[in-house]
Formats: sequence, C-alpha cells, structure tokens
Amino acid sequence: MNTRIAIDGLPLPSSTWGLLAAIILFAALAPAILMTAPAVAAQLASQWQLSPSQVGDLFSVELGAMSLASLPAFWWLKRVSWRLAAFAAAVLFIAANLLSMLADTYNLLLALRFVSAIAGGSLMIICLASAAAAANPGRVYGLWVMGQLVVGALGLALMPALFERYGLGACYLTLAGLMALLLPLTRCFTTGKPALRETHAALPGSRVKTTLGILGILTFYISLGGVWTFIGAIGADAGISAQNSGEILAFATVIGIAGAACASLIGTRLVLLPVGYGLMAAAVILLLGEPGVWRFALAAFLFKFTWTFLLPLILACLAKLDHSGKLMNASNLMIGSGLAIGPAVAGRLIETNGGFTALLLGGATITLLSLVLMHGSRAQA
Repeated sequence: MNTRIAIDGLPLPSSTWGLLAAIILFAALAPAILMTAPAVAAQLASQWQLSPSQVGDLFSVELGAMSLASLPAFWWLKRVSWRLAAFAAAVLFIAANLLSMLADTYNLLLALRFVSAIAGGSLMIICLASAAAAANPGRVYGLWVMGQLVVGALGLALMPALFERYGLGACYLTLAGLMALLLPLTRCFTTGKPALRETHAALPGSRVKTTLGILGILTFYISLGGVWTFIGAIGADAGISAQNSGEILAFATVIGIAGAACASLIGTRLVLLPVGYGLMAAAVILLLGEPGVWRFALAAFLFKFTWTFLLPLILACLAKLDHSGKLMNASNLMIGSGLAIGPAVAGRLIETNGGFTALLLGGATITLLSLVLMHGSRAQA
C-alpha cells in the first residue's frame, strides 16, 4: 500500500510504512482499557471490591477524559509538532499506567486513569488527523478500526488468565510496556505546521458541510451506543440464555474485524455509505418483537459488521472536508459524546416505555438521520 501524506499539496518522503504502523498501533493501544472493559471491570470488582457504581464511574472517567483531550488539542494542533506531541503523550501514558499499578486508594486510581486517558485521547487525535491526510483515508481508517478490534479481542482472551495469576497490575504493566516499545514510532508523525493546510479546505459552503458532518458522526454514535449497550438485555428479554447471547456477541467481534477489513480493502468509496447505513438500520429492526436465537444472531452480526464497515467511510468523508486536523479532533469529541448520550437516552426510553420497541425504532431512525447528515456533508469531487 502506497499511502501518501500531503502538506500544502506536496507528498512527504516515503516513511509511509512507519507512519501507517504508528497510526494503527497507537490508535489500537490508546483505548485498550475500554476495548477490554468487561474483563477489567470484573477484575476491579473482585480484586478491589468495588461496587457497580464505582466501576461504572471509573470507566466513565476514562471515556470522558479521552473525549476531553480534544479541548486542549484545538490549541496545540496548530502550534506543536505532532511528532513531539505524540512522544509527550506516550510518555505520560506510560507513567500513568505504571503508577496505576502502585495505586492503593480508589480516588488515586481514578485520578491516574484520568491522566492515562487524556494521554491516550491525545494520541488518538494525532492518529485521526494523520490518517485524514493520507491519499486514501478510508483505507487507513479501516486498518485503524481493525487494529482496535484485534487488540480488544486479544485482550479479552488473554487478560483473565493474567489477572488470575498476577492481578490487575498485569494490565497496566502490559499497557506501559507495549507503549514503551512503540515510542520510536513517534518519529514517524509529521513535524509540519498543520495550520498552513487550512486554506486547502476553504471550499464554498464548507462550514455548513463541516457542521453536518460533525452532527452525522454524533448521531451515528448515539444510535450505536444506545442499541449496542442494551443488545444483551434485548436477548435476555427474548428468552435467549446468557451463554448463547455471550457466544453470539463474542463472535460478532470477529465479524466486526471482517467489516473493518472490508472497509480497508475497498478504500474511500463513499457511494457505499447508503448501503451500509441501510443494512445497519435493518439490523436494528431485526431486533424488534422478541427475536429468536437465529434472528438475534443475524441482527448482532449485521449490526457489528456494518458499524465497523461504516466508521472508516464516515471518517474518510470528514477527512475530505479538512486537512488541518481540527475537524478530526472535533470528531474525537463527538465520538465520546455520542457514546455517553446514547446509553443514557436508551435507558430512559426503556424505563419510560416498559420495553425495547421505542429504543429500536428510535435507533433505526437516528441511524437514517445520520445517513442524511453525512450525505449532506460530502465534499464535491
């Protein structure tokens, strides 16, 4: 793959493979705690004797901090070398995870996880912005998503055995060690002045298109977060056993990796956006009316596949509107906001309506609304 990064319209010398590796690996490792949340949450409850609310607060802090990293990034993206910023964020990530091993109180652990997530969120922003400058951002974003899913699947498979033998500290030590191994890759990020590229994106109506794109990714994650959070509860309500539901959702992760791989192979073919969105809405509708095991499995597989297939295309659509990194930074904030809003709204819909029908119909509607917004945001060829 000959991915080319351009600044002011000029291709950089080809340290392309190193940059591609940096984007994929840093973006996969930075949110690893969130990707392996079920295993980490169980260990926190058993080893630290934390209540469900405390475990929930801990993960909310991590997710919130990764999103909040976007706010200072609006300032430093234009002023600081991305190479230097990546190195500083990686060192902070390593330090916060090593100190998390030594934490002996809940409040101290909470503070250290906040710092780790700020560092991880900053790395995610650099990866998103760097991928946006690629010759084929859709392909890079496909690999970006696939890397996260692979790390999540490996973590869920390996962490329980590590926890049983070494405790929670094994997780934080592993994260710090892997990040230390990746430190040399920070040299692969650009040192150019991103602000110089902003004139490149000054297209007629670009401000309106940018707003539509931001709202498009927000609504996509509201729908995704609301439906996926409660998909296990939907299966239980339909009489599907916890074991069957768990096996189906675990295999759905593999299907998700296939979706991201397809997006990477296809590249930036935004004509497929309506197809992906239509299938995702159909997957939500399949969950209506107490589905049986096979319909539930089909819905879960289709939902996970289209989710990971669509995300690279959505990010590539946004990348066409902006080469300064600011829009991708805002996307990071919208992703976190959508993941926070979706489950909160979904829970209230379930409680208010005494079932999942309103959630599912609302989820399908918001999915199609996201399609309309993203289609309206598409830059002209």
